[in-house]
Amino acid sequence: MTLAGVLYNGITKRTSTMVLTIIGGAFLFERGFDSVADYIWETHNKGKLWKDIKGKYEVKEEE
Repeated sequence: MTLAGVLYNGITKRTSTMVLTIIGGAFLFERGFDSVADYIWETHNKGKLWKDIKGKYEVKEEE
């Protein structure tokens, strides 16, 4: 069986499975894209983010 046949029988033959595949793919794409964008942002702004400089500005409470 060809790849097109497998895709047709497994995914696109029924509308419900095609919709679930699209929703699942969109969810996985969003999670991956978000992770990559966060990594690029944090790498580009290293040393300028709050998590990197908060030690300089936090006031320690006296007990």
